Formats: sequence, structure tokens, C-alpha cells
Amino acid sequence: MKKKQINYSKARKKYLRNIKKDKCLVLLGQIIIFALFIGLWQLLADTGAIDPFFFSSPSRIVNTIIDLAEDGNLWIHIWTSLYETIIGFIIATVLGTFIAILLWWSEKLRRILEPYLIILNSLPKIALGPMIIFWVGSGTGATIVMCVLICVILTTISMLNAFISCDNDKILLMKSMHANKLQILFKLILPNSIPAFFSVLKINVGMSWVGTIIGEYLSSKAGLGYLINYGSQILKLDIVMASITLLCILATGMYLLVSPLEKRFKK
Repeated sequence: MKKKQINYSKARKKYLRNIKKDKCLVLLGQIIIFALFIGLWQLLADTGAIDPFFFSSPSRIVNTIIDLAEDGNLWIHIWTSLYETIIGFIIATVLGTFIAILLWWSEKLRRILEPYLIILNSLPKIALGPMIIFWVGSGTGATIVMCVLICVILTTISMLNAFISCDNDKILLMKSMHANKLQILFKLILPNSIPAFFSVLKINVGMSWVGTIIGEYLSSKAGLGYLINYGSQILKLDIVMASITLLCILATGMYLLVSPLEKRFKK
């Protein structure tokens, strides 16, 4: 079945061309900046302007990643961190959104718990590290719990603010049409909060990786956080920089998975 061809006006075609041109220029600018950064970093390392032992270099990072991959342990570390991050990301997002719904549903409960949410959000989660190890043991469980703790309060506060910022006139209109609270939630509050939800997803992509690395720093025998800690202990900063590079690549991959979903829902 052939797609129906849409005939745009000249002004519309020019507008679309300008948008496409702007996107290409932005992408080109990003690529140029990245290439200049990598090239300058390598040049400074090769000329001795910076000490490669302390700052590493792009070529040393690539060689380190290749060496780790050949040993066969790299994929275990990548999978461990990716698994812990995805599980923590999903649990924190779902749990935080559910708590936000409960607090929106009951104003009295929200007034009781809101100060505690602010206090918990300001608490450095790494301070709970030893307690988490005692509660759930070391390893993957402790890392996932740390990841959830870092993301869940932020998710709750962000989604709750989105819920209560919904236009009160629209809520009154639905009430005048005899809509109950459940209908208001699903027909108005949740659809109205979709932009905020995707903003939370984007934030949680970064924060969940922070939680995973902190958890692996505290107690883990595998993962990119473990590699960073291990590399610093044996004074091999190439391992540290290689792990950070892989971390950036994985975090970017997660972000690129979330971004198209946002565009799809906005259409």
C-alpha cells in the first residue's frame, strides 16, 4: 500500500528544511567538540604536557578496554553494573510514582510525610552504606538498594509536584461532571504529568548509575564501580578512566532509549 504524499507549501518546506539544517548543525558541532577534546587530550599526553600516568590518554584507554575484554572479565563487570542499574532504575521509578500517587490521594498523609521526604532527600545516602550491608548483605542486593534509595525520593517529590500542580479548574470541572477521584487520577492527573514523568526518567538514568557506582564502591566483587575502586587501589588510572568511559557509554545508551519514548508520547 503506497503512502499518501503530502504536498506542503513553499513556506512549510522551507521551515522543515531549516529545522533539519539546525539539527545537522547541532550534531556537527557536538561531533567537532568531541573530536577536538579527544585530539587535544591525546596530543597533550603524547607531547608530555600532561602526565599520562595521572591523566591517561584516549589511546591508553582504548588499549586498556581491549586488554580487559581479552581477559574475559570486562563483560562480567559491564553486565553486573547494567543489571543492577536497570533493576534499581525500574524499582525506584515505579515505587516513587506509586508513593506520589498515595500522597496526592490523601492530603493529610502528604502533610504528615512531606517533611520526612525533604529530610530523607537531603540525607547523604552513602552514610547508610554500612547499614545497608548489614541489612541485605554485600554484593548485588546492597548495590540495588543504594540505587533505589538515591532515586526513589527524588522520583516521589518530582511526581508529587507534577500531580498537585495540575490545573485546579480542570479538577473542579471533572468533579462537576460527577467524576470520582480514581477517574480524575487516570483521566486528568496522570496524562497531565507525562512530561514530568519523562523528565524524572531522564534524571533517574544518571542518578541510578550514581547509586550503582556508590554501591559497588562499598561492597562488590564485580561491576564498573569495583573496577574503578580496584584501579585506584593498585594505582592503574588507565583502568579507572576506561571504566569511567564505559560508564559514560552505557549511561548514554540508557538515555537514548528513554528519549525516543518521550518524543513518541508527545506526538
